[in-house]
Amino acid sequence: MTSIPSNKPYRVGRSRTGLGLFATKPIKKGAKIVRYFGPLLDSKKKKDDAIENKYLFELNDRWTIDGSVRKNIARYINHACKPNAESDVKPRKRKVFIRAIKNIEPGEEINYDYGTDYFKAYLKPIGCKCAACEKKRKKQRAEARAEKARLKAKAERKALKKAEKLAKAKEKAKAKPKEEAERKVKKTLKLNGHSLNGKSLNGKPPNGRSLNGKHLNGNSRVRVAGKKSAGRKSPVSAPAPAVEAQPAAISLGAQPTAI
Repeated sequence: MTSIPSNKPYRVGRSRTGLGLFATKPIKKGAKIVRYFGPLLDSKKKKDDAIENKYLFELNDRWTIDGSVRKNIARYINHACKPNAESDVKPRKRKVFIRAIKNIEPGEEINYDYGTDYFKAYLKPIGCKCAACEKKRKKQRAEARAEKARLKAKAERKALKKAEKLAKAKEKAKAKPKEEAERKVKKTLKLNGHSLNGKSLNGKPPNGRSLNGKHLNGNSRVRVAGKKSAGRKSPVSAPAPAVEAQPAAISLGAQPTAI
């Protein structure tokens, strides 16, 4: 690993993507951090134009910096979709500097946006591993787990409701023959003129018994709760008609005794 002078505000260290460049001192917003350098490649030369690697930094249509050399410490700076630094390109001078666009604290990884072309060619196929994309993927995974749990709970509720409906249908199926048998019994008793549940089915009292508190054996008296029934009084006989006294009959045949 290339040694870095101690007066520099950065160091090379382990990152989630391999190696990265980390701040060792506070870096203020707008400050130049490090220069991105290497051999200049001329696109008009076939030999230079044939070179391919991940550290090529295009200055313009003609000139490109080959930053694959070990001395180029800036090559360790990783891409980020929400970076804390940016590339300051100076085509005329054929130089590139990495400049802070935020205050960077010691221990924080330095990163910048590599650009759309590099992202599509190298990062998109394997998935960007910057902090912003990792956070986004973590959120998506959490949402996917929540959605899976929601669908599972919904399926369980649906299955429970279906089981309850099936249980009710079974109970109803079991009760149906019993109800049918009761209807048949009622129909048979009705045809035979019998009584059900204390009611007469042919207009006559069953067996001369009492139904619903009414006496049906010829005596229609009803005792009312809380009142004494009036006792039946014996009928008073009408007085016999008086017989008029008749005068004693005088016998016509009787003669007065002679004196």
